[in-house]
Amino acid sequence: MQKKNTTRIKKVLELLLFLVILIVLWQFFYFLGVDLLGLWKSYSVPSPGGVAISCMNLLQSGVLFSAILKSLGRGIVGFAMAIILGVILGILIHHFPYLNRNLKPVILGMQTLPSICWVPFSILWFGLNNSAILFVVVMGSAFSMSLAVDDAIQNVPPLYIKAAKTMGAGQKELYAKVILPACVPSFIAGLRQGWSFAWRALMSGEVMSSTIGLGQTLIVGRDMADINQVMLVMIVIILVGVVIDKCIFTTIENRVLKKRGLL
Repeated sequence: MQKKNTTRIKKVLELLLFLVILIVLWQFFYFLGVDLLGLWKSYSVPSPGGVAISCMNLLQSGVLFSAILKSLGRGIVGFAMAIILGVILGILIHHFPYLNRNLKPVILGMQTLPSICWVPFSILWFGLNNSAILFVVVMGSAFSMSLAVDDAIQNVPPLYIKAAKTMGAGQKELYAKVILPACVPSFIAGLRQGWSFAWRALMSGEVMSSTIGLGQTLIVGRDMADINQVMLVMIVIILVGVVIDKCIFTTIENRVLKKRGLL
């Protein structure tokens, strides 16, 4: 246990050192290109100091914290809806050969669409409100989830299914007691990918909305020509996505793998 804690501390320190090096290099190139050589204008290139000042201003006004909470709330709700839709679609395309042959290629094609493509539909159908943002999140993540569910079911060892059928298991018992439990590790991996799609789609939806959120805060920075605020919001978007992935999905995945003796 002590060795594990020591290893974790070393990894954290290594990551912090790497981030410090990146910030130092960032500041050096900013000084070189803006202050020393004059290659770029100061208003067009963000600097670590400018981003820090922008962060302090947004924290003091409460805008940044409120935007993070609002975006997280929308992201969680939209992702939950995408999971439900994706699981249903994934089971259907796996269970029915006709849908597997004809609907799955369509879903594959829809998955390649950037989330921003759904924004015009969301505005026309729902207006500029939360429903429009949630629609973009669901459409940006549900197809990925359906393909992940289909792949997870396909990766279940055929021996499990044959053994269950030999013991007289029906379709409902087969899915409930054999297929779904067996595909949990692959499904969790699909959840991680689906969350990344949902989080990106959320930003695409929020940039066209006037409601508070990280996407809207980024657009405000653009409209004010505040490149430091834009950079700050981009960093926050990345950090929130990484924290959710590491603290939730990675933790769940590791527990499932350990429980099954795979880690």
